[in-house]
Amino acid sequence: MKRSATIPFAALGVIWGSNFIFMKWATALISPVQVVFLRVLFGFLPILVLALYRRALRLEDLRHWPHFVVMSILATALYYYAFAKGTHLLPSSVAGMLSGAIPLFTFVMTALFLKQEPVTGRKLAGIGVGFLGVLMIARPWSSGDGELDLAGVGYMILGSLSIGSSFVYARRFMAKLRISPLALSTYQVGFGLCILAAVTPYSGVSSIRQSVAAFTGLVLGLGLTGTGIAYVLYYDIVQRMGAVQASTVTYLPPVVALLIGCLLVGEPLRVMDVIAMSAILGGVYAIQTSSSDRAGPHSGDGGRVHGKTL
Repeated sequence: MKRSATIPFAALGVIWGSNFIFMKWATALISPVQVVFLRVLFGFLPILVLALYRRALRLEDLRHWPHFVVMSILATALYYYAFAKGTHLLPSSVAGMLSGAIPLFTFVMTALFLKQEPVTGRKLAGIGVGFLGVLMIARPWSSGDGELDLAGVGYMILGSLSIGSSFVYARRFMAKLRISPLALSTYQVGFGLCILAAVTPYSGVSSIRQSVAAFTGLVLGLGLTGTGIAYVLYYDIVQRMGAVQASTVTYLPPVVALLIGCLLVGEPLRVMDVIAMSAILGGVYAIQTSSSDRAGPHSGDGGRVHGKTL
């Protein structure tokens, strides 16, 4: 890794990995959809300021508004809501570990709808090992103290499918628009904010101020940093490292979320969870390294056009 990219690379992994505990704190006081609305609101502001400063926005781009709406649903509104709801129902460390499966779902959607690369035996093995790790974390066969809320697991899977679908959509319809990633992200998050503003119930949203930690985590952790600054950092490391190498930052958030949940919050850690997370990351690694000309599950024109910001 280039030395100049080390700090932003590590910072991005910590930011995304810490998002789960911030979501956990916030959803204890307000509803998941309210959390998502406030997150997108405070995350949109720095993106908009940066886009205006760089003069990246053009009025004629709005003729593509149907694409922006689809992306805002798949990669912002539905994705963030599903993860917020899943984190509300699960320990933050478990939700964080399940988020490591995003590249697996992305590859499945890419293989089904883009078919740009052959499905090799190594890729199939990576998918199998990765989803075995997901199953080991969800452990639907367990009961009692070891039982997890399967609805929470389902929401995490829904969020992963949503962001995976957005990658396919971005590759098929957004890449040819010749619009900069910063502008696309501004339009996507802006439309997402409008959608969320229309469906969010505002009654009780002020309850977030009952906890300084939850309010600060929502505004600064999820919004300004986890959504806004995270975009800027990712653009920076993609430019410095290239999209494929930059996509390896997705290995860091599950580990960070696990450490925060166990060491700082006191959530239980099982040996099986560590093995399961290793299986997920191993499966992702097998897929990403299966061919020399790969485009990475979060790289290229669609990689962070939609912004995989947890």
